[in-house]
Amino acid sequence: MAGAQFDPSRVWLFSECSRSELRTIGRKVRPLLVRAGTVVCDEGEVGQTFYFVVSGKATVHQNGRKTAEIGPGGYFGELALLDRLPRSATVKAATDMELLALDQRTFNKLLKDSPSIVRKLLVATAARLRQADAKALKAAVH
Repeated sequence: MAGAQFDPSRVWLFSECSRSELRTIGRKVRPLLVRAGTVVCDEGEVGQTFYFVVSGKATVHQNGRKTAEIGPGGYFGELALLDRLPRSATVKAATDMELLALDQRTFNKLLKDSPSIVRKLLVATAARLRQADAKALKAAVH
């Protein structure tokens, strides 16, 4: 696969992990080729897989409206690794795409085999929550 290099440290969820832990995570992803027009994940369906875009482009739709595009180096579905809740958006391949995928079962085994990663994921999640809280507070004040 040519295109963006998978760097787990660029994914907020893995931002606190050591180089060794990041290499371990990187070895767990699997390549996936997706044709243009394919729905990769559907809003409202239970998610079980995280995706990293190696090449190609996808569109993101929420409530039927296009809200974003994701290209090489982008990612989506990271929350699906943590819970089994419905997807918050539909992601559809706008072009043929090369993705790297990490499913919940593989991720859970990784956490079981590498307990040090668990705490780091909690720290990264707490930081993300604090950022969201600060953003919400700022919006409420203005």
